[in-house]
Amino acid sequence: MKLRVLVASAAFCAIAPAVFADYAVLRNGSRLHVYGYEQLGPTTRLRIAGGTVDMPADEIVRFEPEDIFPERPGLAPETELSVPFAELIRQAAKKYSLDVALLASVIRAESNFDARAVSTKNAQGLMQLMPGTSSRLAVRNPFDPAQNIEAGAKYLRELLDRYKGNLSLALAAYNAGPERVTQYNGVPPFRETRNYIQRVTSHTKNPAPAPQGHSNAVTAAVQK
Repeated sequence: MKLRVLVASAAFCAIAPAVFADYAVLRNGSRLHVYGYEQLGPTTRLRIAGGTVDMPADEIVRFEPEDIFPERPGLAPETELSVPFAELIRQAAKKYSLDVALLASVIRAESNFDARAVSTKNAQGLMQLMPGTSSRLAVRNPFDPAQNIEAGAKYLRELLDRYKGNLSLALAAYNAGPERVTQYNGVPPFRETRNYIQRVTSHTKNPAPAPQGHSNAVTAAVQK
């Protein structure tokens, strides 16, 4: 299914008011945060942050209200962002209980907010998702900011849970791959990976400690 993104215009505003909803649940399992929708024959036009998206009506299973989840204990309060895609970053950070500044910093380090970025290893989009990761997380278009940030945030949360909240290990795994963290029983001795951790955490309120030797706690997290 190919989505056609349209920029909101005065002409659209003149159309009959859209029915407001919180999430559009798609047939492939994805959920799009929407501010309203309008039925245009066999097509549904969804209003999202930054514009609109047209898609076949039969690809939408239902609309449902946004779930409200309690914040994780110790989660840093939401901060003001002055970066591209700030609203999408805030939404994904809230959904996956991530520090907003951390998620924005990962995007800065990965792509410098270039939604069309492609690395030499074919990592794609804002959070530089590898094709295998995109496939596993049901990303249809890795160059779509909303899909990319949603999947990247979910993957980062998976890594933080896997390494019991150890930010250095989670970031090392995001950069070099979990298999490398397992291979070296901690942060790999790659200059690129260590610089990446420092680059990401320098923009957050709770920077990770500089990668050094391995403790029993690190070993336990890696071997999980």
